[in-house]
Amino acid sequence: MSEVIPIGADHAGFALKERLVQELRALGYEPLDLGTHSAESTDYPDFAHPVAERVERGDARRGVLLCGTGLGMAYAANRHRGVRAAVAWTPEVARLSRAHNDANVLVLPARFLTEADGLEILRTWLAEPFEGGRHARRVTKIEP
Repeated sequence: MSEVIPIGADHAGFALKERLVQELRALGYEPLDLGTHSAESTDYPDFAHPVAERVERGDARRGVLLCGTGLGMAYAANRHRGVRAAVAWTPEVARLSRAHNDANVLVLPARFLTEADGLEILRTWLAEPFEGGRHARRVTKIEP
């Protein structure tokens, strides 16, 4: 069975989310699209929390969120225990968020990325393993 990856976006991230859902399928993942399902104005927490809850509960190993800047989604997602949501605007930031911080939620700033950039960031983030070692010690210090 393929890995289920919950994905959510507000109105600003809707178009790119639609493309990332297709890409996740093409890469062999099972995207769980938690909305939004149109470009009508929405509130980002309404989509951040359902994605982060699935990661927090262990129903999914990782998830993807999109909004205009990525910041609102990250703020909301990071309220959940065990969630390490990272805003990534380049493939290198995405790679380091996985390698050094074991980010389990990728957050994309949709208003500041091209579709090609978003796809490359997603692919990089999905492929990069956590390095562990000294980074594992640091990650364990995140939770109070």
